Amino acid sequence: MHKHDLSDLERSAIEDTQQWLHKAVIGLNLCPFAKAVVTKQQVRFVVCMDSEPEQVLKMLEQEMQLLVDTDAAVLDTTLLIAPKLLPNFLEFNEFLFDCDSVVASMELEGVLQIADFHPRYQFAGTQPDDISNCTNRAPYPTLHLLREESIDKAVEAFPDASLIYERNMQVLEDLGREGWEALIKSRDR
Repeated sequence: MHKHDLSDLERSAIEDTQQWLHKAVIGLNLCPFAKAVVTKQQVRFVVCMDSEPEQVLKMLEQEMQLLVDTDAAVLDTTLLIAPKLLPNFLEFNEFLFDCDSVVASMELEGVLQIADFHPRYQFAGTQPDDISNCTNRAPYPTLHLLREESIDKAVEAFPDASLIYERNMQVLEDLGREGWEALIKSRDR
């Protein structure tokens, strides 16, 4: 699907997600592996406007198949953005078990994995307003399809990968709630 074939809502979801990716994920270096694939244009942004989890799972299956069928040099990762899917984070979190079942049913364990993002993301043991939750807060519920092979290569190139989480917590603590909100609300257009 070409960008001009998208509805205004789909286009907006992609643009908002790209803004978040550039400002938060790359801008704050929350994921030191993201910049390379974005720079090489190896990221696919796709939107599912359906609110029904079953429809999102069908699209997830299609996108996973496309990812494994495409050379990593052309397409390394996919962000499946689902703006209308499960606004309640706990329900979204439960939905992830179904996503993992799709990975298993397609026999792609060890090949692909799914990272998840949500506007109301909350780590276990945190309060909803804890700044640490912002590391996984995206504008919309989003499933990030990752190649395990690419993760392995990135971790080899970044020997202190286990320290990323701790570093991210410090970056967000230093930024603070007001700084985070200002960053996310600012527009580059």
